[in-house]
Amino acid sequence: MADNNPFQLLGSRRFLPFFCTQFLGAFNDNVFKNALIVMIAFRLAASEANFLINLAAGLFILPFFLFSATAGQIADKTDKSILIRRIKLAEIAIGVFGAFALFSGNNYLCLAILFLLGVQSSFFGPVKYAILPQHLRKTELVSGNALVEMGTFVSILLGTIVGGLLAGRTGEGESGILWISGIVVTVATLGYLAARAIPQAIAPAPDLKINYNPVSQTRRILKEAAKTPSVFYAIIGISWFWLLGAAYLTQIPSLTKNVLGGSESLVTLLLCCFTIGVAIGSILCGRLSRGRVELGLVPIGAAGLTVAGVLLGSVTGNFSPSTEMTVATFWSTDGALSILVNLTLIGIFGGFYIVPLYSMMQARSAPEIRARIIAVNNVLNALFMVVAAIMGIVFLNILGATIPQFFLIIALMNAAVAVFVFTKVPEFTMRLLIWLLSHTMYRVKHEGLEQVPEEGPAIIACNHVSYVDALLLAGAVHRPIRFIMYKPIYEIPVLHFIFKTSRAIPICSKQKDPEGYARAFEAIEQGLKDGDLLCIFPEGQLTKDGELQPFKAGIEKILQRNPVPVIPMALQGLWGSFFSHKDGHAFSTWPKRFWSSVKVVAGPPLAAAAVKAEVLQEKVLALRGQQR
Repeated sequence: MADNNPFQLLGSRRFLPFFCTQFLGAFNDNVFKNALIVMIAFRLAASEANFLINLAAGLFILPFFLFSATAGQIADKTDKSILIRRIKLAEIAIGVFGAFALFSGNNYLCLAILFLLGVQSSFFGPVKYAILPQHLRKTELVSGNALVEMGTFVSILLGTIVGGLLAGRTGEGESGILWISGIVVTVATLGYLAARAIPQAIAPAPDLKINYNPVSQTRRILKEAAKTPSVFYAIIGISWFWLLGAAYLTQIPSLTKNVLGGSESLVTLLLCCFTIGVAIGSILCGRLSRGRVELGLVPIGAAGLTVAGVLLGSVTGNFSPSTEMTVATFWSTDGALSILVNLTLIGIFGGFYIVPLYSMMQARSAPEIRARIIAVNNVLNALFMVVAAIMGIVFLNILGATIPQFFLIIALMNAAVAVFVFTKVPEFTMRLLIWLLSHTMYRVKHEGLEQVPEEGPAIIACNHVSYVDALLLAGAVHRPIRFIMYKPIYEIPVLHFIFKTSRAIPICSKQKDPEGYARAFEAIEQGLKDGDLLCIFPEGQLTKDGELQPFKAGIEKILQRNPVPVIPMALQGLWGSFFSHKDGHAFSTWPKRFWSSVKVVAGPPLAAAAVKAEVLQEKVLALRGQQR
C-alpha cells in the first residue's frame, strides 16, 4: 500500500501529474536562479558578489511575503487544478522574458525576472500543499509530502547542476545562455502540459470574499492558526527550517570560492550533497512514519541539524585549501569528506524535521481555510528567509564574521528554536519517547488496525499487561488516542508528562475519590462528544499473573451515556517484560534484551448495544490467544 511504500503513489493519477508539475517548476526556478548566482559569484569582486547574491536570495522569496495572503484566498476560492494551469501559463511568459534578460547581460534585469519567478511560485505555494489532502487519503498524506519534498529537492539538485554547469559556459563565444534560455521556456511548457492532467480539486470556499490587504489578511489567519497551537508552532518550525536552509544554500558559492578555494564544479558538488540528503531524509521519514504523521521524528531531525551544523562550521573553519582546488584535489584534502558528510546529514535530518511538520499542518487545518493557513505559512517562510539574507549581510559584510563562524551561529540558534517549539508543544517530545520505545526495546507488529475508524467517536478496549501499554498503543494506532487510565499509573514520573500531554483521563474507584470519579466521566463524555478516540483498560489494573482479569462494568456505564462503537484490542508478548509485574515486581532488573516482539491485534468494532463486560472480555481474550 502507498502508506508503506511512498513510491506507489507515483502510479496514481491523483498524484503523478501534480508531482510532475511541481517537480518541473522547482527545476526551472533553480536553473535560472543558480545560473545567475554562480555567474555573479565568479564574475564579480567578492564584496559586490556577496551583496548581489544575498539580494538575489531576498528578491526571490520576497514575493511570498507580499502575495501569499492573496494567493491563499484564491486557492480556497478556486478549483486548484484550474488555478495551477493558469500559474503554469504565467511561468511560460516569465521564461520568455527571462531569456531576453539573460541575453541583455544586465544583472539587475535578471534579478527582476528572478523576482517574477518568485511571484509565480508564491501563487503556486498554497495550492501545492492544500491540494494534497483533497487527493490523498489520510494514511497517504505523509508519503505524499515525503515525495513532494524529495521531488522538490531532487529538482533543486538537477536545476543546480544544470544551472551551475551552464553558468560556466557563458563566456565570450560560448552557448551557455542560449541553453539556459531554451531550458527555462521548454520546461515551463512541459509543466503546463503536466498540469492539464491534474484531477479536479473543488474549491472549499467558493463564496469567499478576497481581502487584498496582505497585512490584515495575514494577521487574521495567524489568529485562526493560533487557535490550534500545534498548527501555529508547526508553521514556526517550518519557517525556521527555511531560514536555516536559505542561510546554508545562499552562502555555499562564496564558501566554495573564498574558504575552500574551489570552482563552480565544487559549488555543484556541495549543493548536491545537501539536496540529496533532504531527498533521502524525506523518503526515510515517509517509510519510518508507516502511514501516520509521526511527530517523534521532528526532535530527531532538530538534534541532527544542530550537531551536523556545528560540525560543518568547525571543519570548514579549519580547512586549508591548496593553491588550485579542483574537485579531485578537494577529495584528497583533509576535512573534505567531513564537509560532504555533514552537508548530507544536514539534508537528511532536514527531511526528518520538515515532512512531519508539513503533514501535521495539513491534517490539522480546517479544509475551508487550509490554503490560507498554508499561505500564512509561506508568508512566515518568506519573512524568515528574508531574515536569513539580512543575517548573511549583517554577519558577513558588517560584522566581518567568516562563513564557518556564521554556520556555527545558526546551528546553535537552531537548538534554541527547537527547545522553544518543543516546550510550547510537548506532543513532539511525547511522540519521540513513544517512537524510541517502539523502535528499541520492542519490535511492534500490527494486525487488524484498519478496524479502527479514521474519524468520529469510538472506544478501544484492551488488556492491561504493562506500564507502557498506552505508549505502544499510541504508537501503533494512526489516530491520536486519549487514554482512560488508573490514576496512580497516570501520576508515575516521566510517564505523567506523556499522559498529560496526550490528554489522558485519570480515574480511580468511586469509593476512593468520588469527585475525581465524577470528573473523569464528565471528561469521557465530553471527549466522545468532540469525536475523540478513547481507550480503556476494562480490567481496571495491571495483571499480576499474566492472565486476563475480570472486566469491570464501567465501560457499560460509559456506553449508556454515549453509545459509540467499541473496538476490542489485545496486546501480545508483553508479559515478562521489564515493565510488567512478572515475578511480583516491575522495573526490578535491567532489561535483559531489546527488540522483543510485541503484537497489537484489533477485532471488528462492536455496536454499543451489544457490549457487556463479559462479552467484551471474551472478545479480547480471543484476540490475545495464548501469547501473553
